[in-house]
Amino acid sequence: MKHLPSTQSLRALDSFARHGSVWKAADELNLTRSAVSHQLRLLERDLGFQLLNRVGTKVELTEQGIGYALDIRRALNTISGSAVRHSNRGLSGTVNVCCTPGFASSWLCAHISSFREAHPDVRLMIQTPHRLDDVSNPDVDVFIAFGNGYWPDMQVELLVEVEFTPLCSPVLINKLVGLTDPADLRKTCLLHLVDDEDWENWLIKAGVDPSLSQTGIIFSDMNLVYSAATSGQGIAMGDEFICRTAMATGQLVRPFDINIASNRSYYLVISEAKADNRTVMAFRDWIKEEVMKNEAGPSVG
Repeated sequence: MKHLPSTQSLRALDSFARHGSVWKAADELNLTRSAVSHQLRLLERDLGFQLLNRVGTKVELTEQGIGYALDIRRALNTISGSAVRHSNRGLSGTVNVCCTPGFASSWLCAHISSFREAHPDVRLMIQTPHRLDDVSNPDVDVFIAFGNGYWPDMQVELLVEVEFTPLCSPVLINKLVGLTDPADLRKTCLLHLVDDEDWENWLIKAGVDPSLSQTGIIFSDMNLVYSAATSGQGIAMGDEFICRTAMATGQLVRPFDINIASNRSYYLVISEAKADNRTVMAFRDWIKEEVMKNEAGPSVG
């Protein structure tokens, strides 16, 4: 190879490897699909080996492509971490935070002003991932991810353990003339995030036929689930941590004193390349302390 591949082609490969599709990579990089495809073809030409298998309209990484993409992801993380580290002047610069949609809208957005007050010269960028456990974007400094805690080559700290319980609007309770028994859930609509698993587990614990979990509406985003619940459209399997304020203010109520522990939790995830950056460390320390305060009791103001 006579020269190093272009950064744009390497970023195209990294994004394609993380998302598994050209159109999602194009969306992330603000490029057209044809531009991403062109960058991938140029990269294959420069490297001299095949990165992609193309069968009809389906495109996937070869075994060599998977290995090379993993190396590139690590390299991009290192480059990004070094740039942030050396651009800092005290506690300044930018912290790019990737946070699950429900945690971001229901908790982080309600508390972030205290970080800005403590560190007014730090610019925050907050985004949400396509998957709740995705920590692969090299441009992100801090991930707040929902998963099982296993992310190799990353620094991982438990942030919040999660328990689920049914939550709904008091308007729905009044409309149904109360929900006195878990079996009464047949009277209303179950609201799901992505799949039926959480509701199925709760119904089993409550002694209700778990096939009821196969009814209702499935949403792709927790914000949509909670919007439907607060509008009285049904009953959601709610995350007690991020719904604490809504419960304290009466916006959402808990009709049954039965909860289930989730097999996933919220974690703070930071790449090794960015973990010693002072600004990133400041955000990490702030959110851990703020979460501890919130765990001690509900906030209604």
